[in-house]
Amino acid sequence: MDTLVEASVVEALRTGDGEAVRLYVAACAERAAPLFIGLRAGMPDRAADLDLCVESVRDLWFAGRALPDAAERVRALEGFPELRSCEEGIADVAGTYALFGVLVLRHALLANASADADHALSCGHVALTAMGLLDGNLAGGAGFRAEERALQARSLSGDAAGLWEASVASGRERFRAVLGRLPR
Repeated sequence: MDTLVEASVVEALRTGDGEAVRLYVAACAERAAPLFIGLRAGMPDRAADLDLCVESVRDLWFAGRALPDAAERVRALEGFPELRSCEEGIADVAGTYALFGVLVLRHALLANASADADHALSCGHVALTAMGLLDGNLAGGAGFRAEERALQARSLSGDAAGLWEASVASGRERFRAVLGRLPR
């Protein structure tokens, strides 16, 4: 698999245990979730989708065990409009970043259930792709991809202290940056 994920992170995921994989994807999902949740909040027909995302991100942090209903959650996510292919594709800023938020969560849930490093790598790759796109669309590049790389490495460092807080703060900043890109 060709991936943007740093070689040291790839190695740690491949040699780590299931809990390390689950912690890594929980942190990735926490940073990406605001993109979907924030951009789809207030849409009248999306309340259940938003609830599923919020609950899934929360539950992913219980990294000591796999979620027993992860496969059901993945099936539900796959029904989201963002993951259904359409001939027109996604052409708007909000739709693009909401897609990334859902796709990171999908891979995170797959990795949580399987503890498979390849699913975790897909999760990290999508997160890095989204942040690279965001950097490319902001004047001067904001450094979101570099921050994502650092936080991915931190999640596998063996010291998870402060990881949730850092991931929440990062997710908020990413959401603010995307909001700044929306047409007024």
